[in-house]
Amino acid sequence: MTSNSSNDNGLVSKLLGHVERIGNKLPDPAILFLVSIFIVWILSALMASIEFTEINPRDGLPIRVQNLLTGTALTTFLANLVKIFTGFAPLGVVLVAMLGVGVADGSGYIHTAIKMMLKKTPSFLLTPVVIFVGIVSHSAIDAGYVLVIPLGGIIFYAAGRHPLAGIAAAFAGVSGGFSANPLPSAIDPLLQGFTQPAAQIIDQAVQVNPLANYYFTAASSILVTLVGWYLTDKIIEPRLNKNNPVDADVEKAPDMGEFTAQEKKGFWIATIVTLVVFVLFVLSLLPATSPFRDASGSLTSFAAPVMQSIVPLIFLFFLLPGVIHGIVAGKFKSSKDVIDVMSESMRGMAYYVVMAFFCSLFIYAFGTSNLGALLAIKGANFLKSLALSGPVTITGIIFLAAFVNLFVGSASAKWAMLAPIFVPMLMQLGYSPELTQAAYRVGDSSTNIITPLMPYFPLVVVFCQKYVKGTGIGTLVSVMIPYSIALLILWTIFLVTFWVLGIPLGLQASYMYGG
Repeated sequence: MTSNSSNDNGLVSKLLGHVERIGNKLPDPAILFLVSIFIVWILSALMASIEFTEINPRDGLPIRVQNLLTGTALTTFLANLVKIFTGFAPLGVVLVAMLGVGVADGSGYIHTAIKMMLKKTPSFLLTPVVIFVGIVSHSAIDAGYVLVIPLGGIIFYAAGRHPLAGIAAAFAGVSGGFSANPLPSAIDPLLQGFTQPAAQIIDQAVQVNPLANYYFTAASSILVTLVGWYLTDKIIEPRLNKNNPVDADVEKAPDMGEFTAQEKKGFWIATIVTLVVFVLFVLSLLPATSPFRDASGSLTSFAAPVMQSIVPLIFLFFLLPGVIHGIVAGKFKSSKDVIDVMSESMRGMAYYVVMAFFCSLFIYAFGTSNLGALLAIKGANFLKSLALSGPVTITGIIFLAAFVNLFVGSASAKWAMLAPIFVPMLMQLGYSPELTQAAYRVGDSSTNIITPLMPYFPLVVVFCQKYVKGTGIGTLVSVMIPYSIALLILWTIFLVTFWVLGIPLGLQASYMYGG
């Protein structure tokens, strides 16, 4: 038995090694996006004259590939190039959040908090804690990408473990478990906003609750945590220790020993003040007339100002304790010291800014050309033509969503294209909109962590390069493939089990249309 297990592990290690070597032979992510832009341009010109029969659900007309090499298209591209880059949503999220995180980190507040956490968390629970925190971070939309993932590396390194294993565990929780959360999040009403209109194509009376998948996503957080825990400790970290040692010139991990009197004082004063401010903020949300509510009085809808203020709130709630801790602990002597640590945090983001430039242009070209929509619609129509039944159909939806996710990173953009096809199609087969949405969420989450086209993927590569400079796209993909495969298979089984056992998906949700 031991011999067979050893052989299996050796085979897996060799396979992942090949993936890493092949992937790392790919160009730098920025160049990869640049080359992809030219490929999209050429394909758009070659396919623009082809007449497709697939209907674009956005306008009800046969879908057409738009030629991006016409004079009009090229001049429009050049005229809007700066807006395309500055309007790239992840760029603002990353830079604004990192300004606040940079102050909290540079002041020593985060390191002190990590010391406290490590002293209270048993070493064997470190991995599940990091993964679970990553899952919960979805309540703050994209905060996990710029906060939890780098902290995963810092925490593991400080504990004497491989930092890339901590980054991988956090990435698995934040992105691989994107649709798992014990708390409601903005993604729930966002997806429901596409599901309900799609369902009303068939039945105008259909109403979909924003928390229609809540019970399933809450239970899924346990599954994702357990799967990530096992893979990180038993497969990922041993392989990283063997094949990807931390660079010798990497700065030593922060001392996890005793605190100085100033550190203790600064930490507690900063934490208490921040908690008081947080409580006051929560109290400001309670009145029905709170300016943080949307027009209907909701706090959780995507249009609610509080949901749209998540990133600025992250900035403020890291800036505040960072400044207080820095002053009390003696790190900050003047306001210039605060600005200096902000500047230092931005210097570390220079590489990401370059990649974001080319990534934003590629995503614009891919979307404008309609190539992404064509790929999604053709796949969905093929699945419809198979006329499969029950769990097999749902499994097909999950795997198709997982495949499309490799090419179209935005969860809302994909669901905007797929919901008008998947939801009515499955309603005609007797399956509820809530079940279809849950299936989409499983597929969408599972392959987030292995596609370089996901907007935050290059950022995770940058976090890894802090510890292992040779980290490339291939390295990260090979590290994350086991998580992706395991989540895709086990999460699919988990959803089917929910269905078979009749466990409610969420509020006012059913599995069968009309049932």
